[in-house]
Amino acid sequence: MTPAELVAYCLAKPGATPDQPWEEHLVAKVGGKIFAFLGEGTLGVKCGPTAEEAAEIRDRYPDHASVMAYIGRHGWNTVVVDGTIPDDELRELVDESYAAVVAKLPKRLRPPISG
Repeated sequence: MTPAELVAYCLAKPGATPDQPWEEHLVAKVGGKIFAFLGEGTLGVKCGPTAEEAAEIRDRYPDHASVMAYIGRHGWNTVVVDGTIPDDELRELVDESYAAVVAKLPKRLRPPISG
């Protein structure tokens, strides 16, 4: 998955919007909350409600997943997007991060469920 494909995947989520709160760093938001940090060859995502659950991806890919700076203790990881982690797992990480953020949004800010 290329970085452009990853960005497109994130922004195709219902209610997703791009933002650049830190100059060149793109993020994907839903309901005004970040669900994906889209760096140069990296992806930052919420990987569970606790640091322990977030450790699962780091255990599987110790050279390609790490605790995200500043917010890692809240279950966020940074993963390297270089083909090592399979595309379906990257999509699953985005899906889970998106779902976790949407679940915490007030109902008035949640995107409508389609289908």
